[in-house]
Amino acid sequence: MAETSITAEPGKQVVIITRTFDAPRELVFKTSSDPKLIPEWWGPRRFTTTVDKMEVKPGGIWRFVQKDGEGNEFAFHGVYHDIKPPERVIQTFEFEGMRGHVVMETVSFKERDSKTKMIEKSVFETVEDRDGMLKSGMAEGANETTDRLAELLQKIQKK
Repeated sequence: MAETSITAEPGKQVVIITRTFDAPRELVFKTSSDPKLIPEWWGPRRFTTTVDKMEVKPGGIWRFVQKDGEGNEFAFHGVYHDIKPPERVIQTFEFEGMRGHVVMETVSFKERDSKTKMIEKSVFETVEDRDGMLKSGMAEGANETTDRLAELLQKIQKK
């Protein structure tokens, strides 16, 4: 299985997550922007994810709620700033448990030889916010989430 690369240079407000999927760009984009498919791959396996809102258009809002085995809920939301299918999505990301710490994310989809390289660039307001997110388990979550997306893409292509 391909690996997810996470780059976080010391002293900078940016995290870059990169993963190459064995699937065409249109399919990777569709799978990452379809509210019916989000619950199948978004977040770690130990959580169930529900899409509360997802308006994939400039100015549209999104909100996902995760629930753990004990019934605790964790919600995330943002606003879509730019959508250019199947090339790019620019959106904000905010964990509702720490309101006021907004991240600007640009997700690019680049196709080469029937594979798609997904590059997610997250810009945090401060280095401290970025470091706090990394300490909270961001890398583990990103690895598991992209693994789940790769598995779903394989499943969809076999149908």
